Amino acid sequence: MCCRPTAYDDELIYRTILWFLLFGGRHIDEVHNYMNHVAIGRGIADAIRRGVKREEIFVTTKIFPSHFGYESTMKNVEVYVKELGLDYIDLVLMHFPATFPFMTSLCNKDAMQCRRETLKALSELRASGLIRNAGVSNFAMKHLKDLEGIGAPIANNQIQFTPFELEHVMETVAYCAEHNITMTAYSPLGGIMDQDKAMADEVLNQIAAKYDKRVSHIMLRWATQRCFAVIPGTGNLDHMRENLSIFGFELSDDDMQTINELKYRAKGFVHTDVCKSE
Repeated sequence: MCCRPTAYDDELIYRTILWFLLFGGRHIDEVHNYMNHVAIGRGIADAIRRGVKREEIFVTTKIFPSHFGYESTMKNVEVYVKELGLDYIDLVLMHFPATFPFMTSLCNKDAMQCRRETLKALSELRASGLIRNAGVSNFAMKHLKDLEGIGAPIANNQIQFTPFELEHVMETVAYCAEHNITMTAYSPLGGIMDQDKAMADEVLNQIAAKYDKRVSHIMLRWATQRCFAVIPGTGNLDHMRENLSIFGFELSDDDMQTINELKYRAKGFVHTDVCKSE
C-alpha cells in the first residue's frame, strides 16, 4: 500500500484491501509511515466478517530507521497492532538499514547498534506473541551478517527485485537462500522509474507472446519461480485479478534462464542500492 494516489485515501485503501482479500489475495504489505494502518485494518476486519479467515491473511508492516532502537520499537509495534485492530502482526520488518542523510533518529547510536537493538526488541515481541516473525527490508548481505546470532532468526528480506538487478543483489539473494531467509520482491514490475522500460523489453515480450500472457505476468511468474513472494501494488480491480492469475501457468527452465540473464545486458535501469549504507 504505497506510492500511488489510492494508497493515501482512507476509503480507497479500505476498498482495495477488502476487494483484494475477497478476490483471494492474502499478503498485505504496508508501512506505518504511509499512515494507512487504520484503513487497512478496516478492510481486513470487513473481509473477516465476510468469511475470510484471519489465519489465512499475512500482514506485513515496517518500522522506519528513524524509529529504530529498543524502546522505540517496543512502543511503536504496540501502536501498529492497535491501529490495525489485530491481535498480532505476522511480520514486522526493519524498513532500511539506516536513516537517509539529514534525517533524525530516535536511536542516538551508530547504525549497526540501532539495528541490533531493534532486532532485540522484535525478538521479544515475537516471544510475547504480538508479532509472529521479524525481518528486514533493503538489507544487503553485509547488513544481514551484522545480525547473525542476535535475537530471533531473520524470517524475510524484502528487496527491489526484477530480472534487471545488479550482480551484488544476486549475492544477497544467494546469502538469504543459504541462511533460510525468505525473500519478497517489491516493485517486481520495475516500479515507477523502470516499469515502462521493462514492459518494452524485447526478450520479455517474445516470452510473453509464447505463453499468450502479458509481460507483467511473465515478470511476476519469474519471481515466484525464483521463490520470491511478490507485492505488485494496485488499486485496480482488473490488475488485481490478473496478478492473482499467475499461478495458472509455469515458465520452462529454458525461459527462466533466459530471463535470469537479462541482468547482464540491462542498461538504464534504476536500482535501490543499499550497499553503501552504514
